[in-house]
Amino acid sequence: MDDKEYLFEAVAILTFGFGNSFGWKKEDEDGNKIADDDRVSYENLIVRNTSKPTEAEVNAKIQELKDAETTAINKKASGKQKLKDLGLDDDEIQVLMGA
Repeated sequence: MDDKEYLFEAVAILTFGFGNSFGWKKEDEDGNKIADDDRVSYENLIVRNTSKPTEAEVNAKIQELKDAETTAINKKASGKQKLKDLGLDDDEIQVLMGA
């Protein structure tokens, strides 16, 4: 995932869902259109139906998501190595793990 995807997922979790609970500003304070590539940021976050999480809360959730992803990758690599240590070849491991 890229940083915007992590931000989106973190905000979705912290605001209890997708869809209607949050969005992004389309215009800045001066009425200028915010480019689509620049809209997804904490500064442009609009939260509906609940309070806006703090930037620290969002950053902590992003780090938690990144850590979980890293842990999953490491566990998969560790599992593959353990299967190799048991004598399985790469083709057999691929069949078992799907990767």
